[in-house]
Amino acid sequence: MVDPITLEIFKNLFASVAEEMGVVLQRTGFSPNIKERLDFSCAVFDKDGEMVAQAAHIPVHLGSMPLSVKSAVENVHMERGDTVILNDPYRGGTHLPDITMVSPVFLGEERPSFYVANRAHHADVGGYMPSSMPLSTSIFQEGVIIPPVKLVSSGNLQKDILSFFLANVRTPVEREGDVSAQLAACETGARRLSEMRDRYGLADLTAHAAALQDYAETLMRQCIGAIPDSTYWFEDFMDDDGAGNEAIPIRVTITIEGDTAVVDFNGTGAQVKGCVNAVFAITLSCVFYVFRCLAAGEMPSNAGCMRPIRVVTPPGSLVNATAPAAVAGGNVETSQRIVDVLLGALSKALPQRIPAASCGSMNNVSIGGYDAIRDRPFAYYETLAGGMGARPDKQGLDAVHTHMTNTMNTPIEVIESAYPLKILCYNIRRGSGGKGLHKGGDGLERQYELLCDASVSILSERRRFAAYGLSEGSGGKRGENSVFRNGAWHMLPPKANLDCRRGERLRILTPGGGGYGRQA
Repeated sequence: MVDPITLEIFKNLFASVAEEMGVVLQRTGFSPNIKERLDFSCAVFDKDGEMVAQAAHIPVHLGSMPLSVKSAVENVHMERGDTVILNDPYRGGTHLPDITMVSPVFLGEERPSFYVANRAHHADVGGYMPSSMPLSTSIFQEGVIIPPVKLVSSGNLQKDILSFFLANVRTPVEREGDVSAQLAACETGARRLSEMRDRYGLADLTAHAAALQDYAETLMRQCIGAIPDSTYWFEDFMDDDGAGNEAIPIRVTITIEGDTAVVDFNGTGAQVKGCVNAVFAITLSCVFYVFRCLAAGEMPSNAGCMRPIRVVTPPGSLVNATAPAAVAGGNVETSQRIVDVLLGALSKALPQRIPAASCGSMNNVSIGGYDAIRDRPFAYYETLAGGMGARPDKQGLDAVHTHMTNTMNTPIEVIESAYPLKILCYNIRRGSGGKGLHKGGDGLERQYELLCDASVSILSERRRFAAYGLSEGSGGKRGENSVFRNGAWHMLPPKANLDCRRGERLRILTPGGGGYGRQA
């Protein structure tokens, strides 16, 4: 029998493995996207590919990574010293820039006892626009597609696979550095699990991994059981897909019965031509995140959390797209709206616990081309923070990353030292949060000046439909995108590809969060 004190020790031991993997990945990564923004996630999985523990990294990565691990296990026979690489959204991935590494960990058995995995967003993986976040209409436009294949076999780097990948990207030196950092993170995770086996024995290690999943299931059932039995629904809309489709509905019905939940997305719009389609892994990740947020802080974040929850997604819909639909923006923009819809439904069941809608967009900015100053190609990518929704008991936070993103800010000094860009303005967008008894958080403003000709891609949301308020609080102010050229500011749509000239400026105003409660 597993005693609670030892279980708590193992909970922290497994989590520390994932956390240390993240430290290694950050410190050995090459790109600002990895080293500064921390756009990566790490986790530990059991022999069946079920998540045991995760680091406090990025929700959209962590909730979806189990499907990548299972895809690797099902499609590749992994042996000692192997590492599988993949990014295919239709084989467990999310969008192409998110590259996942999966390594088996053999601890004395003929089959793997555990797996360690990490996912990192690469600033460019090819495609027709720098940074691989284009306003696309097919996944084939978004970059190189990597099915589950061995990048390392029996401890030997498969240089032909790596060379093939690097030949398809604009910044191969940076990409190779980040790939190497991911491999180092996997090696670190495997080493730490081996040390745990040496100290506690394999039987105890696997028993506590299973017990942690059972414990998470028990706590989640208690959490769901505290929600009144009923059916709750909510609907919100995506601004557009960038290809002519506007006001795309996302609808959810959550049915609570005892200690179980059914989350049904029937009524959501069909997949679209533009790039805001989300694969099932993303939708699953959003459900995991929202229900995990409802639970107590001490609950382990692992596969057990999802056992009491059934997710229904119509194939071919915006939340369960089928190939070859474009998906670059589904991971970053549609995921945020899915969360807004889930929280909107739960606000009807738990009005004193659910916050108003947050920014609702990752405000993706990609800029790339040839850097004549440094005599090399460059690819800059960043997500910009916005306003957090007001909570039932306090106001929302200003200019923070919320919900499915958990990345950091890239410092101005790093941007200007690494790219041919100058930051002219970077400040909080005062007054953009929704009004109410508790005010929604404010978004931010950032202005770039291009120091060379470059291609720009913007994927953003909440430019047409504002973040909603709750309990008579007002919605947040909508975001705006614009470019300064020929002596004047010109408004841009929520999603845009454009060619910019040296000296032109780009301005992004991110949305505010919704307010909560009637203003006194």
